[in-house]
Amino acid sequence: MAHINVPEGVPGIRSLAMFRPDTGQHLYNLAQVLLRGESPLSAADRELIATYVSHLNNCMFCRNSHAAAARCLYSPEDSHHVDEVLADMQQSAVSPKLKALLHIAHKTQILGKAVLPGDIAAARDLGATDREIHDTVLIAATFCMFNRYVDGLATLTPTDAAAYAAMGERLSEHGYVTPQPALKI
Repeated sequence: MAHINVPEGVPGIRSLAMFRPDTGQHLYNLAQVLLRGESPLSAADRELIATYVSHLNNCMFCRNSHAAAARCLYSPEDSHHVDEVLADMQQSAVSPKLKALLHIAHKTQILGKAVLPGDIAAARDLGATDREIHDTVLIAATFCMFNRYVDGLATLTPTDAAAYAAMGERLSEHGYVTPQPALKI
């Protein structure tokens, strides 16, 4: 049960955006720009970064919903990357450049100052651009905030995998559309 009176049965950050639409709209707009806006990183890779950070933060709602979105956005032959990264990022079949970016995301998740010049140099040596590095750090930092927001208010976290599959399809097709507050009758 959530710590505050959010709409019943609405999971995760959606319930918080409905509780406080004036802030929720900005959070959803930020997610839309970061995860679906113009970027040299694919939408699938950006969802994977969000998934990985959420996994490291043990935020099951964000991990599962963004993992489902990433699976939908990757091609069928690459959708297994999501589960591989969650099991063991270093042993996964993602590209070396994406591994370096995920490493930077992990360092950002620990502490921003944990990202060292050598981490950036390693990513650059593998072809990462300043924009890719920037977007990785911003996604990681933003998802640390989202994870703490969702878990700090104990929002509903479904346990049914089908619920996340549906969320993933919706997110992959429609992006981050601000939910509307429940009508009061």
